[in-house]
Amino acid sequence: MRIAFGTDEDGALAGAVVGHLADRGEDVDVVARPARWPEVGRDVGEKVASGQADMGIVCCWTGTGVCMAANKVKGVRAALCSDAPTASGARRWNDANVLALSIRSVSEAVAFEIVDAFLAGQPDPGEADAIAAIE
Repeated sequence: MRIAFGTDEDGALAGAVVGHLADRGEDVDVVARPARWPEVGRDVGEKVASGQADMGIVCCWTGTGVCMAANKVKGVRAALCSDAPTASGARRWNDANVLALSIRSVSEAVAFEIVDAFLAGQPDPGEADAIAAIE
């Protein structure tokens, strides 16, 4: 799977997430590292929306800014997740294609759980009408 990754702060958590993705065998495209949060969200979102990446992961201090910026890109459904069940649900019920993480409040171990749950999640076909209604 090709994953676009971006962060506004090149800290330990961002590096650990990129390393975890590589360990999983994912093809990681580091789009923005570090850059201002609006550019991070937009650049990763554009990679996903254009099909250059299957999924995206964005990080900033709270995760909120990059999530909002990514969601400005048509075709992106970014979800800010702080635990694995939320990440799984974002994929299942919302067909989220960009994961947003807080580098302030998520530990490395929890970030790996969130990433794994997000990437393992599959959209529920029963939600297709609801998803189409917001696009």
